[in-house]
Amino acid sequence: MNFEIPQQEASIIKVIGVGGGGGNAVNHMFKQGIKDVSFIIGNTDSQALAKSPIPIKIQLGQTLTEGRGAGNLPQKGKQAAIENLDEITNVLSNNTKMVFITAGMGGGTGTGAAPVIAKVAKDLGILTVGIVTIPFRFEGQRRINQAIEGISELKEHVDALLVINNERLREIYGDLKLADAFAKADNVLTTAAKGIAEIITVHGYINVDFADVQTVMKDSGVAMMGSGSADGDGRALKAIKTALTSPLLNNNDIRGAQNILLNVTSGSEEITMDEVGQITDYVQDAAGSMADIIWGNGYDESLGNKISVTIIATGFGTNSIPELKAKSETKKEIISPIKIEQKKEVIQKNETIFDFSKENTQQGTIQFEVRTIEEPIKESKTNIYEELYGEKKKEQKPESVDLDTKAEERKAQFEKYEKLRQLSHTKLTNNDLDELENISAFKRKQMETDLQEDSATNKYSRFTLSNDGEGGTKLSEGNPYTHDNVD
Repeated sequence: MNFEIPQQEASIIKVIGVGGGGGNAVNHMFKQGIKDVSFIIGNTDSQALAKSPIPIKIQLGQTLTEGRGAGNLPQKGKQAAIENLDEITNVLSNNTKMVFITAGMGGGTGTGAAPVIAKVAKDLGILTVGIVTIPFRFEGQRRINQAIEGISELKEHVDALLVINNERLREIYGDLKLADAFAKADNVLTTAAKGIAEIITVHGYINVDFADVQTVMKDSGVAMMGSGSADGDGRALKAIKTALTSPLLNNNDIRGAQNILLNVTSGSEEITMDEVGQITDYVQDAAGSMADIIWGNGYDESLGNKISVTIIATGFGTNSIPELKAKSETKKEIISPIKIEQKKEVIQKNETIFDFSKENTQQGTIQFEVRTIEEPIKESKTNIYEELYGEKKKEQKPESVDLDTKAEERKAQFEKYEKLRQLSHTKLTNNDLDELENISAFKRKQMETDLQEDSATNKYSRFTLSNDGEGGTKLSEGNPYTHDNVD
């Protein structure tokens, strides 16, 4: 493996482009120029490496891919980076304090290799910042899904992560030609890396150094960045408003940020104190009163009468990236509680606790000294019962119990209870209820009864002896108190 390393002092800030998209972005940065920054590219595609003007190149997975790319397979890109861990470590170990890892997520090399390179940098104690893009929608859903999964893995190995959704560029700039669309994406990545790096490398009146950047970005999670410039009347507010509507800010909202790094640069027409106050007040209102703002001021003659503002807000959760939030919500599963079967402890009967049949068993002996105390026994001359009641107690013979009789009584009682229990648990249908209401119990049970004659056939109960009203008596038929009708 050959490295084209120029003979010059290595910068503390390095930018690594991984894969095709990351390599194109770094090529664009190299042509634009970023002060005091070293550029590196790593790719599985040997042709892309050969065409790049970047001096430091790493051929990833030469044995695995033979220089023909990762075939849009992130797992293959990951294995390719693992194959070259030593080369990656050697390049990053050369006086590196901060590294930008840029990649177009969704393909094979960038998606798979970027997290591996980030982990190497983080393990070396380097301030690691990921700047990655989510593909345009026309690139396909599979590529977008791979990008989101790659970003989810990358965020575990970087201090700060800037995510740029290319589809937002389409919303801002409209329907561009294909080459122009990808050029816009490269330009946004360049703006992000250049904006952060030159906060450190370009000296200003109120200087922001590497320690300030490290305070804001170390282990900060998801970061958002914006930049804007303006001139003329109200240039300060115009510049900061443009920065907060930058394509780098997915949702244009920095509220909830924990730390904010703000760099204001002016040209020949220097910024005034009131203009600085307008910018810082606007940022504080947008971020909330709890955000800690570190700001610096620089000079760039090429700006003329313009003001340039760069803002970096950090400390957001992954929910601030809509694509990652939507992906995590679709992966939520409802997990039912696991039923744990409790096994009953089996107690074996006749378990031998002490086994005295074993040989060499020594039995201990305990000796007691027994003392006998002799006392005279007092003989009772009288019986206590006779003394209390004045007569001898009658001897009572134990009552004999016939066990067979008791058993039969218990059996009969049990059968009675069982019959009642069955009746109480019997479910009655409509036919059963009709039978109970219309048929007498003795007929249902087929019981024989001594039927007596009806009162209509017995005339004696029909006669009544009463007064005839003339002082005499009469015998009349038809007793009003007896009749055949049932009330």
